[in-house]
Amino acid sequence: MTDFPIHTVDTAPAGSRPFLEGARAAFGLVPNLVGEFAESPAVIEGYLGLSAAYQKSSLTPLEREIVLIAASVENGCHYCVAAHTTVTQAQKLDQAVIGAVRDGGPIADARLEALRAFAVTVVRERGWVSDADVARFVAAGWTRANVLEVVLGIGLKTVSNYVNHIAATPVDAAFQANAFTPRKAA
Repeated sequence: MTDFPIHTVDTAPAGSRPFLEGARAAFGLVPNLVGEFAESPAVIEGYLGLSAAYQKSSLTPLEREIVLIAASVENGCHYCVAAHTTVTQAQKLDQAVIGAVRDGGPIADARLEALRAFAVTVVRERGWVSDADVARFVAAGWTRANVLEVVLGIGLKTVSNYVNHIAATPVDAAFQANAFTPRKAA
């Protein structure tokens, strides 16, 4: 385990402090991951900016979380699966769907399962999906814009999943009820 500090507003570099204050205002706490991002003002700003862009995608909140959790499961990220499961509960999203994503699928709804499966394929293949993969996704009712939005969500989770792997981020008390043990190392 590499020793990465979990910064507070008081200990963070000056350039990271406004982002930590924003996280605390939005969530009522500074999640451990965000505290670790604060070590680099560029990383915390980039991650939160990418997250804000992803929120503007055409995907619904449930669809966005399917992508984020599916990528985190595939990448074996104990922290992000727990955190995002907690977020979905606060948003009152369908927990049967979230449970299926956490378990590696399938989701009963065919369209949502196509989204989960496509996200997993993008992660496994590191973006080198086939034309048939894209065609299958589009045939399930998704668009080419959604293809790119899935990539955006995976990009977001790649940053957080990899930081968690490197820093061995401890799961916040607020997320521990949704602890996740990866089935395999990614």
